[in-house]
Amino acid sequence: MKSKIALSIITVLVVVAVLAGIKVMQFKVLAATPWTQPPETISSAVAHNEEWQDTFSAVGSISAVQGVTVTPEIAGTISEIAFESGAVVKKGDLLVRFDTSTEEAQLKAANAQLEWTRLTAERTKKLRADSTVSQSEFDQADAAWKQAKANADAIQAVIDKKTIRAPFDGKLGIRQVNLGEYVDAGKPIVSLQSLTPVYADFSLPQQALSQIKTGMTVHVMLDTYTNKQFEGTLTAINPDLDQSTRSVRLQATLDNPGQLMRPGMFARVEVVLPTEEKVLVIPATAILSAPYGDSVYIIEKGTNAPNSLVVRQQFVQTGRARGDFVAVQSGLKPGQHVVSSGLFKLRNGAAVTENNDIVPKASEKPKPSDS
Repeated sequence: MKSKIALSIITVLVVVAVLAGIKVMQFKVLAATPWTQPPETISSAVAHNEEWQDTFSAVGSISAVQGVTVTPEIAGTISEIAFESGAVVKKGDLLVRFDTSTEEAQLKAANAQLEWTRLTAERTKKLRADSTVSQSEFDQADAAWKQAKANADAIQAVIDKKTIRAPFDGKLGIRQVNLGEYVDAGKPIVSLQSLTPVYADFSLPQQALSQIKTGMTVHVMLDTYTNKQFEGTLTAINPDLDQSTRSVRLQATLDNPGQLMRPGMFARVEVVLPTEEKVLVIPATAILSAPYGDSVYIIEKGTNAPNSLVVRQQFVQTGRARGDFVAVQSGLKPGQHVVSSGLFKLRNGAAVTENNDIVPKASEKPKPSDS
């Protein structure tokens, strides 16, 4: 019995020793074989030169050529509302009529008094021609007629001011009063904006004054319409500068087809200069931004295997952007290949493979789609 137990123990030990030996041999083989991370798949782009029109860029806002909040000059009770919210109106169209029953009654009395003083003045004038009445009596009758006319005109003016009409062609906003409501003088009734054309108001540093003049082409981009660029003309340059910022205010006029641009919209503005500049451009997606500076990954030939590719991180200085492209001022040369997507999974010296089939092409005038 003891010999069987001893034999079993020896067998187990032999098996364990054999397994341990196999594992040791495997570990030695793994240690002798160098491990390399598989290459990352990226897309690439070539740095190339382009001629870009010189521009001055700024941010501004859209404003109406004519825009007011319609308010009454005289307080009163609304007896008629003749418009709908959002309606388009012409100059002179009735908007709101206040209750004028008291003024209309006063006007009838004033007109009767005016007619009586007119007849009196005419009779006095004839009598004066015959020297039947004195000059002072004639003057008194004439003055009474003029005073009665002024009283009637004053009452008519009050009625006219209680009849509120559109001061110009435009589009109405949302109605802010109700029928039968008593409205104080100066209380908003409705917004009226003329949306064709519109202004783009913006500012530029004083250094730009020597290169800009009225009549230059202006491009306006809005966050609301990312696939549209509106074109206008620089029409006004403020004669004085802002004392705190030393910047000059400018105004461009733009047609507004479809009334897409609305007053108060944030706008990015470019004033197009007549000169062109040669710039080195790459897609904006190739720029890796960090607190310590912008960089790109340049694609170079590897040394480990034929046709292998590796990346080298290179710091660059960027300039202005246009569409999907950005200008590089230093750190890059024409013809160099850079990584345009997949940057965040790379490190300096990493192996890569190129695949440009699934990446959309960059454009100076991109037209993104929501589909």
